[in-house]
Amino acid sequence: MTILVLAEHQDTQLDEATAKAVSAAGRMGGDVHVLVAGSGCGAAAEAAARLEGVAKVLLADDPSLANRLAEPVAALVVSLAGGYDALLAPSTTSGKNIMPRVAALLDVMQISDVIAVEGPDLFQRPIYAGNVIQTVRSTDARKVLTVRVSSFPAAAVTAATRPIEAAAISADPARSSFVRSELSGSERPELTGARIVVSGGRALASAENFETVLAPLADRLGAAIGASRAAVDAGYVSNDLQVGQTGKIIAPDLYIACGISGAIQHLAGMKDSKVIVAINKDPEAPIFQVADYGLVADLFEAVPEFHATVAEKMRA
Repeated sequence: MTILVLAEHQDTQLDEATAKAVSAAGRMGGDVHVLVAGSGCGAAAEAAARLEGVAKVLLADDPSLANRLAEPVAALVVSLAGGYDALLAPSTTSGKNIMPRVAALLDVMQISDVIAVEGPDLFQRPIYAGNVIQTVRSTDARKVLTVRVSSFPAAAVTAATRPIEAAAISADPARSSFVRSELSGSERPELTGARIVVSGGRALASAENFETVLAPLADRLGAAIGASRAAVDAGYVSNDLQVGQTGKIIAPDLYIACGISGAIQHLAGMKDSKVIVAINKDPEAPIFQVADYGLVADLFEAVPEFHATVAEKMRA
């Protein structure tokens, strides 16, 4: 069995999601190849070639792939599909944009958001906001998968490098064009890769409170900031910080939920966190059902006290 993993990268660097997707692919058995598609992405290909479990890297470096639009990348993956038994990508914004097109072009079923690989054709995936785990056996000759990277460890980086081969570039379908990108910059860790996340809900009541109450604690802990959908919908923070079924699904080492009630859609995005701390003044809030540590208190009093305690401990 041979598996092709579509790499997630930023041209000059490889995203950790790729290492986790490689780890998932390795559990299917057989050889794992990684496809790095982009423009000026040689550095990302070199990083992929050092991942444990990778047998070969395919490098598709062409201006037509500069912004990794879904149509040309999907066409590229389909053009390479004949040599593979499975095609796999991280379940990121990019992966979820490209792989359904690949599945449609190949006329096969896609298995989305895989959280466990039990064999070359047997997979687990969550449904009903993660309340039910569905086991799926695929009889398609060629499997198309997206994997929830928070459910898999990252493949180790080794000193040895695997061969890097140039991939033939397929014709661009030219059905869409890149206009511009508007990226928000932050010195804090990226939400999906952070070890610690401090998250706020509608109880914060304003964007200013996110900055004056949550941000100092997050910065002291070296944490990313997250938010519930209610906080995002209220305009307190941008939607790229949303944690939940319709936002980002994460599994940090420590998740601190401040003023978040724990709606089922939010729990679906963070319940796999290693340690969950909940601060809420409602003792009946559903978040306490999944929390390892719960504090029934007013967040506007508890969070500053928490920050002061952390600051004192770090100075000691």
